[in-house]
Amino acid sequence: MTIRNWFKFAFRALIIGGVVTGLMSLIVRWGDFYALHFSKGEWGEAFGGLLWFIFLGFTMSMICQMGYFAYLTVHQIGVNICRSLTLWNWVQILLIMIALIDVIIFRFKPYAHSANDWLLYIGLLLVLVVAASITAIKKVKMTGKKHILISALFFMIFVSIIEWLIALWVRSFGGNEYITLLLFPILAVNAFQLLELPKYNAKSAEDLKKREERRKIRNGQEVKILNEK
Repeated sequence: MTIRNWFKFAFRALIIGGVVTGLMSLIVRWGDFYALHFSKGEWGEAFGGLLWFIFLGFTMSMICQMGYFAYLTVHQIGVNICRSLTLWNWVQILLIMIALIDVIIFRFKPYAHSANDWLLYIGLLLVLVVAASITAIKKVKMTGKKHILISALFFMIFVSIIEWLIALWVRSFGGNEYITLLLFPILAVNAFQLLELPKYNAKSAEDLKKREERRKIRNGQEVKILNEK
């Protein structure tokens, strides 16, 4: 990928993370944050809070971008070690199951003190799995390659959970609100990366081809000038 297209790709992912987090904060934190400041006429504090959430979304977007390129490396290593895409797919399925079980038993269960807590946690897991499935299916339709379904699910579920652990670990920072809030930018940015990266790679290949053609034309003109002299 060319630097120019990589910058466009990274910038769009950054904006998606910020916008989604900002919008979700208006829903998740309305009652205990925005409405409280609005009722007191503290418009500056509310706007400052919105900017903070947008900045938080930018941060999560950068984490997701690092996670995606780390996944691409791990995926290639996994295929090489397993020496078979089929075996690697089974390994990925196993890792997906382990990640989901880990979240339920070690991240959710110790903090589920009521039925409402369980409803929230199970609902968030359903959002994760459904969003991952929709993205993976769309990826298969875009490429026409059925064998990438498992890899797409692995990235959208396993890698997203790894990135989500930031909120799951630091509950004292905001409790369930941040667990809910940070899931959505992670899913949005990861879905964008998974679906859009091939387009930027293709655009980069096209730009490099045009650049090479211009270089050949320029070299040909220089040779012609030298011959005329």
